[in-house]
Amino acid sequence: MTLRAPPDWLGPSDDPNDAQFGDVVKPTALADADEYDAVLVGEPYDGAVIGRRGAAGAPSAIRESLAGAKAHHYEAGPVTGVGDLGDVEIPGSADGRGDAGTDAGVGEPDVAAVQEAVAETTREVHAADALPVFLGGDNSLTVPNVLPLLDGAGAVGDGVAAGAAEPSVGVVSLDAHLDCREPTDGPTSGTPYRQLFDAGLDALSVVGARHFETSTAYAEFLAGRDGTVFTPRDVRADPAGIADAAVEALGDVDQVYVSLDVDVLDGAAAPGVSAPTPGGVRTAELYELVGSLVRDGRVVGVEVVECAPPLDRDGRTVTAASRAVAHALAGVTARA
Repeated sequence: MTLRAPPDWLGPSDDPNDAQFGDVVKPTALADADEYDAVLVGEPYDGAVIGRRGAAGAPSAIRESLAGAKAHHYEAGPVTGVGDLGDVEIPGSADGRGDAGTDAGVGEPDVAAVQEAVAETTREVHAADALPVFLGGDNSLTVPNVLPLLDGAGAVGDGVAAGAAEPSVGVVSLDAHLDCREPTDGPTSGTPYRQLFDAGLDALSVVGARHFETSTAYAEFLAGRDGTVFTPRDVRADPAGIADAAVEALGDVDQVYVSLDVDVLDGAAAPGVSAPTPGGVRTAELYELVGSLVRDGRVVGVEVVECAPPLDRDGRTVTAASRAVAHALAGVTARA
């Protein structure tokens, strides 16, 4: 298990009454994770991206943006109990951080090897008694983030008794795409749910999927697995209601994992992603979705992936991603 030491957190405001996430989030170690309600885990890797790279720089950028955000939610109250475990060390990269900007496949380990190595760390993170919020990184990281749940890691303390059968697991994916491609030439950022279904994933709901962004073959694959798709139009009518519907569509699974691919947002709101497209979810709708989802007591993990700071404009994508993390943490506070 390899985690790099977390950065120091500091709220940039000079006002002593401004409680910011920079004041609230505390660097910690895995052995002390149970002292917190939620823990941040950075995953600076983008070697599996099909489109434009840059997501390896997201963990540090999201942390910096989040540090300056006020830590108060009008319904949940002040957010507390958040630790930062640091970044997963990425094998094969020069500094262990999966630097953005290099060409995929040049001097890098294959994606499957990265997924296997990262899963060794996420297995221990899930086993700790705190809800992990993974800061990606590209969408291939969904595989090592969810795999430990499929073999029972993290089950004790999440409403599943010790010694019980492995819990059933469903994912709510907030994404413009289905990410159910076949990993014919190896895993990519487009294959995570095909891989996870093959590994035993029980159910998948996709919220925010766009018309004309998915091939019929992949839509049929998901339908054949009884997956459910909600479009941005569905979300617009009732974001909180769609959040409930997305979880309900998973059936009676024991555990729920929430994956946010930032490209679920409209391209105008989030240009700094691998594949920005128009017609997506609005930022306020995303926050309502995330907050509503995480309030469900079956949620045992959250991730934010495909935010690519080098591709951003005026910091709008990073800001949207960091505020989504804030809403997720407020959801944890609301149920604590």
